[in-house]
Amino acid sequence: MSEKNHDGNRSARARLQQQRDREKAREKQRRVLIVSAAIVGVLGLAAVIGVIAASGGDDEGSDKAGPVVTPSGATGDDKPAIPTGAADAPSTLTIWEDFRCPACAQFENAFRNTIHELEAEGAIKTDYHLATLIDGNMGGSGSLRAANAAACAQDAGKFTPYHDVLYMNQPEETDDAYGNNAKLIELAAKVEGLDTPAFRSCVEDGTHDTWVQKSNEAFRSGSFNGTPSVLLNGESIFPTKGNEQISPANLKKWVAEANKGKKKGSASPSTTG
Repeated sequence: MSEKNHDGNRSARARLQQQRDREKAREKQRRVLIVSAAIVGVLGLAAVIGVIAASGGDDEGSDKAGPVVTPSGATGDDKPAIPTGAADAPSTLTIWEDFRCPACAQFENAFRNTIHELEAEGAIKTDYHLATLIDGNMGGSGSLRAANAAACAQDAGKFTPYHDVLYMNQPEETDDAYGNNAKLIELAAKVEGLDTPAFRSCVEDGTHDTWVQKSNEAFRSGSFNGTPSVLLNGESIFPTKGNEQISPANLKKWVAEANKGKKKGSASPSTTG
């Protein structure tokens, strides 16, 4: 091999190593750990599911600014949650998530219909715990502002459809669009009957900010690796349950196994409007 070719190969290897180093730095900065590919639906579509690591810095605006104002129907003193589905359902799905978290949006968009179906038939109730992890990792206030708006939607009896709208319209992780209350109010127009003076006032005033911060503190003090964290009756099922990969079909199977011999809860009203 000529000296010229040898030098060229050495230079190519150096450039490749530099590229790898840059990729590693970007991955560390974003704190994104890709952990699995979840199979979506019976047609074999796949969604790459990630977990946003919970090792970020302090959240923007994490100091409590006022008294805790609990949303209507919220539960859990130490682990604040917004419940959906039938309260007497035999199984509970617990989801810790962040409205700015791209992995959470991937999970919700892949499993939304399955969760709604299981709730509607009285098989499960779902406890949503809201975190503000991305605000701490990336800067900004979109996680907090969106979570407060979702809690305001809960006051109006519209949490589920608004929750879904937020994930279906989620901006890029680095775009703090949800830090703008006007954007959150604009999206409320997609939910029939939600965009009211009371909702707007709740959003603009940050009525539930301190409640959201309390929920985020519960997340940080828990043994969670990141968002989303998903549990069925207290057992982690994301990205796997035992040796089985999570998928809509497996979620239904796991719920059926957990509910065997148990009476289903009351039929839940429509969760989409």
